[in-house]
Amino acid sequence: MGNSLGLIFYIRHPFLYPLLRARLLPALLLSLFVLTTLFVWTYLPQVAFLAIFHGKHLAWINAAFLVLGEGAAVTALLFEAFFVDETLVDVFDATLIHQQCQDLVATSRLLDLEASNSVKQLGKPTTSAVYSPFSLRQIIEFILFLPLNFIPVAGTPLFLFMTGYRAGPLHHWRYFKFLRYTKKERNKYIGQRKLRYTWFGMVALLLQLVPVLSMLFLLTTAAGSALWVAEIEEKRRSLDNSGDFPSSPPFEDDPP
Repeated sequence: MGNSLGLIFYIRHPFLYPLLRARLLPALLLSLFVLTTLFVWTYLPQVAFLAIFHGKHLAWINAAFLVLGEGAAVTALLFEAFFVDETLVDVFDATLIHQQCQDLVATSRLLDLEASNSVKQLGKPTTSAVYSPFSLRQIIEFILFLPLNFIPVAGTPLFLFMTGYRAGPLHHWRYFKFLRYTKKERNKYIGQRKLRYTWFGMVALLLQLVPVLSMLFLLTTAAGSALWVAEIEEKRRSLDNSGDFPSSPPFEDDPP
């Protein structure tokens, strides 16, 4: 749900467009190069291999998912070279500002509240600005889980579930930094809403498998992640103002 809302939000708010435009051409060229190379050199061998387990009809489909997954992993790593994480931080922060969560963003960067839109209000970061940290463990698990696609029918959904389980919470890494959560507090918070984080991560990964548009969906996912944070903060603040809920720890939107 949050992913689709992020796409709609991004499309309906043109002030976010410059953040995509700055990275669009190199990202498109990179994505096209990686996917073309993988499909030319690895697609047919993987179809032949999967045909042993899946039969010739399913092999064509599952091999395509496998190659797209490989392409997503390679492209994600190379995107880091284009400093895309900085752009994701800006999308995340600008969306929060637009949703009246300036106080959160102000804990990590300077803001010009007199500027004409949320993007222009973004100033220099005052602390480390990371949307989603590089996770070697996640990359290794992604590679290790790729063979799940060899399992007929259920393999690809299982692959998306396992990778989404790990990736989902990383989309709120910056939010946890705003709250200055310890590792223990972060793990407790995530554990109380693991299903929703897993679903968010699954959809985010699935969108990354869409050829060429993966860069756009990276940004819209960041917007969707921020909208989810704004929803949590709105509920928490509403309860804080009523005096029925303590100001700390933050509100739990999906209690176990």
